[in-house]
Amino acid sequence: MPDPLDSPLVPPALRDALRLAPDNAPLLLHVAETVLRNGGFAEGEVLYKRALAIEPRSVVAKLGLAAAFFQQGKHGAAHVIVEDLVKGANPPARALLLHARLALHAGEPRLASQQYLRAREADATLADPALEAELAPHLPKRPAPTLPRNKPATSAPEPAENLSFGTTDDARGPDGDSRERLPTGDLPADSFAEEPERPTLAFADVGGMERVKEEVRMKIILPLQQPELFKAYGKKIGGGILMYGPPGCGKTFLARATAGEVKAGFLAVGISDVLDMWIGQSEKNLHSIFEQARSHRPCVLFFDEVDALGANRTDMLKSGGRQIINQFLAELDGVAASNEGVLILAATNAPWHLDPAFRRPGRFDRILFVPPPDEAARAAILRLLLKGKPVGEIDAEALAKKTDGFSGADLKAVVDLAVEDKLREAMRAGKLQPLTVRDLLEAIKRHKPTVRDWFQTARNHALYANQSGLYDEILAYLKISK
Repeated sequence: MPDPLDSPLVPPALRDALRLAPDNAPLLLHVAETVLRNGGFAEGEVLYKRALAIEPRSVVAKLGLAAAFFQQGKHGAAHVIVEDLVKGANPPARALLLHARLALHAGEPRLASQQYLRAREADATLADPALEAELAPHLPKRPAPTLPRNKPATSAPEPAENLSFGTTDDARGPDGDSRERLPTGDLPADSFAEEPERPTLAFADVGGMERVKEEVRMKIILPLQQPELFKAYGKKIGGGILMYGPPGCGKTFLARATAGEVKAGFLAVGISDVLDMWIGQSEKNLHSIFEQARSHRPCVLFFDEVDALGANRTDMLKSGGRQIINQFLAELDGVAASNEGVLILAATNAPWHLDPAFRRPGRFDRILFVPPPDEAARAAILRLLLKGKPVGEIDAEALAKKTDGFSGADLKAVVDLAVEDKLREAMRAGKLQPLTVRDLLEAIKRHKPTVRDWFQTARNHALYANQSGLYDEILAYLKISK
């Protein structure tokens, strides 16, 4: 591209100064920030890269380059930089905020809410009402208005250490002294009281994923069908399976179908079901969830976005988060009660954030990569998605060939687009109009696969942080030799 200094976004005085001192890194960063702030994202990218060539360790330059990438839609490139910036003990608040935006774009709203709250806690000026509104379903409820401790209106337990999911503020009394305020309102419930679902889905409703299905069969289905055989070999019913892969590839759908396959109970657990502001309550919530599953055996206990609850402890400064992870590990081990008859499934789009202790045998001892569906699976998914809809002659195999790299969610989006167009035709014609191959092909042209950014990030982890070989399946899928 042309020299970004020739851009009208660069003030003439700064342009002249930088041409006189092209290796002045602080000046270069100032110009890059000015250009980026004025909407020159491509120009900002070039300038931040020049700054990094002079000062490769500059956090300001890295964060600026990530922001320039993000504004241009280069989310994978931005993610690689930001993930490196947020690894440290005291990550920059702006890096946390950008990580939240990237996580939301990647379909990880719970991770996004976690990082957004950390950013807001580190720098209150970064509060973003629009982003907060998008994350609202995944943000913890804020405590009700508070009373000074010396008022006798309520007696409540101490609030938990700040885990970036709620804070307590200091207030100045009338005489100027600092008095800690406590949240008021309802105290936490004693236990997790949600009754397990009884899904009607089965494996026949899940297209593809045969390898994952086979692992699930060995863990819970076959032991239930042939208990004497498995007992003879000392194999218990249940255990833990961790599924990872790009968003929209059917991990949650498969977990629900697993419960339906064996007519078992199904409990879906999110971060909001566990985390609580009161000291020790998060651990109690987690224990109650496991107890609920144990009391309804056989039961499938499913943790979605498990990395939000089981983040790497080396990245944590607060002891509260460590205690939750320790409790989680103890529950997986069945320290206080047996987990026989409980299949613990977990899904994550970011396995590199999960504490390594979860991968120990006896916990999540099966770690399965769930890639986008292959051609045969895409054809099966399309047939399932079109079932019950008015369709003409549909060649699912031909359509599958046109959707390489599409996730299950992408295929659903394609069908939805085609259906919307057909609904308009039906309303104009006053009668049903069947879906055709042509309709679906037009929808395929309009929809772009959503998993490419994930694979760009995953590729870097598989190439440069794969000492244990955990991500070899990603390299195999991408056809990259080690």
